Amino acid sequence: MTTEAEGAAAAEAAEDGASRDDASASQAELATADALSYEQARAELVEVVQRLESGGSTLEESLALWERGEELAGICRAWLDGARARLDAVLEEEEGEGEEGADEAEGDDAG
Repeated sequence: MTTEAEGAAAAEAAEDGASRDDASASQAELATADALSYEQARAELVEVVQRLESGGSTLEESLALWERGEELAGICRAWLDGARARLDAVLEEEEGEGEEGADEAEGDDAG
């Protein structure tokens, strides 16, 4: 469905939107973000939310889960933003082609 380059771009965009600065992100976290598809990030986010809602975690565990959830939400948001941009580009292209076709049709009727 998506290429590795698109995945890396989505992960990069997610990192840009993250509330933590890049210096605090470990290399392992960055590698994980690069490897996650939208579906994988969303599924893990659902698990994180369920674990937080179930309670029973220590404060430290809850904070770690919250941070991971924020990271996953950013990855999902970046994938969705990328998809929206691609759809908008296709729609703009189709509108441009539709206008050209209408101009040609008007020229044919006048001649």
